[in-house]
Amino acid sequence: MSAGIAYLVGAGPGDPGLITVRGMACLRAAEVVLYDDLSHPDLVEETPSSCERIYVGKRAGFKAKSQEETNALLVEHVSQGKRVVRLKGGDPYVFGRGGEEATTLMEAGLDFEVVPGVTSGFAAPAYAGIPVTHRGVSAQVTLVTGHEDQTKPNSQVDWEALGRAGGTIVVYMGVGKREQYARLLMAGGLGSDTPVAAITWGTRPEQRVARGTLGSLHELDIVNPAAIVIGAVAGMELDWFSGKILAGQAIAVTRTREQSSELVRLLRESGAEVLEIPTIEIRAPESWTPVDELIGQIDRFNWLAFASPNSVDRFLGRLIGKKGDVRGVGNVKIATVGPATAERVSAYGLATDLIPENHKAEGLVDALLEALTVGDQVLYPRAEAGREVFPERIREAGYSLEDCVVYRTVKPDSVPQIALDRFKDGRITLLTFASSSAVLHFDELMRAEGLGGTVHGIPAASIGPTTTKTATELGYSVRVQAPEDQVTVQGLVDSILGYLK
Repeated sequence: MSAGIAYLVGAGPGDPGLITVRGMACLRAAEVVLYDDLSHPDLVEETPSSCERIYVGKRAGFKAKSQEETNALLVEHVSQGKRVVRLKGGDPYVFGRGGEEATTLMEAGLDFEVVPGVTSGFAAPAYAGIPVTHRGVSAQVTLVTGHEDQTKPNSQVDWEALGRAGGTIVVYMGVGKREQYARLLMAGGLGSDTPVAAITWGTRPEQRVARGTLGSLHELDIVNPAAIVIGAVAGMELDWFSGKILAGQAIAVTRTREQSSELVRLLRESGAEVLEIPTIEIRAPESWTPVDELIGQIDRFNWLAFASPNSVDRFLGRLIGKKGDVRGVGNVKIATVGPATAERVSAYGLATDLIPENHKAEGLVDALLEALTVGDQVLYPRAEAGREVFPERIREAGYSLEDCVVYRTVKPDSVPQIALDRFKDGRITLLTFASSSAVLHFDELMRAEGLGGTVHGIPAASIGPTTTKTATELGYSVRVQAPEDQVTVQGLVDSILGYLK
């Protein structure tokens, strides 16, 4: 049995883009992940499908598992020779109890590695427009917990001394006792008019900032999780985050995780909270034999036509496996339905010879028919349930076309619980559909959960007319559609921005 190891990984303060490169690598190789609810759910989804996911969250007023139980789980799974990630909000060693977990592992004689994370005490103020140090204003910063161990007879924090020290104070887990420590800070010398800012869900799209003074801190409307900044810098408002176009929007992305990354990135950059709901799983065909036979005859084809990025990846990946490298394509010209598919072709070091202006199957047919000459043969790798318009029209025009199934799309068994909770709470403000398959699978999944009526009432955005038709027929209210001359992820995002601006 191989030796197990635990990775104590800081997930950062909430924005999934703030995890370190090392932290992401650990997640993608994990066999077991223990996570809490301060970790963004998208990070948990980065683990392999075979990874065992164990929730060990704890927040003020709520406990799923005690720290001792979490420690025992770490020891249990690492002792079995597994790669275990303990994914912790913020940094493991900044009020994250990572030291206790490391001590437990060391005492058990087990290997571990600490992967630091961006702590909310610095990141949340930055996203709220507050620099924790600022020339001429604050030359020091103190990180302090407002939620000490209740079993200790005396406080480890000398609040009055902090009040005398000045500078910036950032209080973690300090919502419940804010009136008590504010009184002690003022007793130490901080004025009641000292600026304060409480940042709830810092760095996430649902971030909220409540501002006031030390004397009115107890009156502010604050809920956990929050970072409370006390000091002159708390009065600064160098805001760059809240004014983004999609700030306050919660958008559901429905497609395969592999295909959604660009859409998710663009929406998040515009300030949206994005909830990924994989509605399609890409599977291998029932048999590769027909594909392998055509790969062996590829020299007889003049054109290779791709109608989706998935067909590119599945076909070229298979070809490289059979022929050794991508040069096995030979002199075949390549046509793609649009720029996104052409981009996947270029990732393999190949050039696309033909991209139609109309990024639909009909546009690809029209453009290719103009390029074909007498005797040309076309190879068309495709999805099992793909539309027939392309092969039918090429053959009707008198040209030889061979098609082969290189992948199947299937509906996942279930929807992530966090997604169901968002829909039940009425948090989702927009649905996005990037294919008819995504619409059909999403609708089946939601109806199975008893949420069919709920989701039909949410405005939807569609990538193109075919997808719009499918969604409308099922009862969805499509308010946004990418232009027919730009049936791309960027076209969809631009249309969403125009609609919600």
